[in-house]
Amino acid sequence: MIHYKTYIRGEGYEWVTFVHGAGGSSSIWYKQIKAYKEHFNILLVDLRGHGRSKQHLGKRRPKYTFEDVSRDIIEVMKHENIASSHFVAVSLGTIIVQIIAELEPHKIRSMVLAGAVTRLNLRSQVLIALGNLVKHIVPYMWLYKLFAWVIMPRARHRESRSLFVREAQKLCQKEFKRWFSLTHGINAFLCSLLAKEPPIPALFVMGDEDYMFLPAVQACVSQRQYAQLRLLMNCGHVVNVDQPEEFNRISIGFIREQTGDGRYEVSPA
Repeated sequence: MIHYKTYIRGEGYEWVTFVHGAGGSSSIWYKQIKAYKEHFNILLVDLRGHGRSKQHLGKRRPKYTFEDVSRDIIEVMKHENIASSHFVAVSLGTIIVQIIAELEPHKIRSMVLAGAVTRLNLRSQVLIALGNLVKHIVPYMWLYKLFAWVIMPRARHRESRSLFVREAQKLCQKEFKRWFSLTHGINAFLCSLLAKEPPIPALFVMGDEDYMFLPAVQACVSQRQYAQLRLLMNCGHVVNVDQPEEFNRISIGFIREQTGDGRYEVSPA
């Protein structure tokens, strides 16, 4: 089982599960924990090969799929007797949550999808293709730093960029390759995954400077019945780090609305 940590508010409180992206760990949510644990029980997970889950790999297959990674979280929920949870995810973690919504939709009360990935644009496809060509000969941190800079290029994205690079340094080369292999054919996979919308309330929270992923998310949300989009100004891909107070206010308000505890309104994006 992957590594996880819980913060228990009490039996009468709903659960929120946090899912980080590729190369990160549950530590990226350090600006959310204090605010969230005032309202909810919290489940933090480290995905396969990330954070403290590196020591839990055991004899797993050298290659795995997004579904395998998603079932790890379902396994933890079952182990902790968590029947359902609200989910907060960032970057590639948003793909994991949407797979869980497809596999076992009854386990998800609502979704907050930050810096969501719904489709790769041409620039990101070129970067992925180049990365796959040289991943066996170039140190993985060189590639990761390049991706971090391209995705989060501005000076005000420095904290997010540094955080993800620092967390990625804890990965080994083999684990980076395993995760990188998941990007093969990812647009076709995402197209299939997102073709049908589950009847689960979803809030997409995007930075106005997330130029690589924002246009695709805007197009996706415009076609959905249960999804809303909130745009944060002067903010890049990792919105929970760039604008933590605003992110916490919006996301906690949205989840509390789903529980019937409080009122929340999304301003037009």
